[in-house]
Amino acid sequence: MTRRVPRAEPNQEAYSAGGVIYRIEGDLVLVALIATSGGTRWGLPKGHVLVDEPPSDAARREIEEETGLRGEVLQPLETIEYWFRAGRTRIHKFVELFLVRYQHGEVVPQEAEVDDARWFDLDAAIATASFPREQAVLRRVRDMWQQGLLS
Repeated sequence: MTRRVPRAEPNQEAYSAGGVIYRIEGDLVLVALIATSGGTRWGLPKGHVLVDEPPSDAARREIEEETGLRGEVLQPLETIEYWFRAGRTRIHKFVELFLVRYQHGEVVPQEAEVDDARWFDLDAAIATASFPREQAVLRRVRDMWQQGLLS
């Protein structure tokens, strides 16, 4: 009996950038989240980094494309990494997340990729976000707010 050895599956790396765009209204911090998968998954706006594009520029561009909101990148927050499959390919994804102060614009979800986009107060955003690592990033922003580090 001949035993078949499975072929090694190719691995690839993928890079995205995005972040927490926020604005302050009185004693509340509001952040924008996007919905995908038919409105069932809520998360931070993010997308692919283009060749030779600095991740902070990609974050600002992707946030604007997906939400209609323009902001100023203030600082890096965290790099999230995870693995997923696309067919037989395993993809190691890195997502650089930045803190972005809202400057202007109205929430307008990107029709091609986003089902919805909305402002949430920080506690509601933490409760709504579908991914634990993004919830942790939002909790970090809440801690920054409580320490007086956001303006």
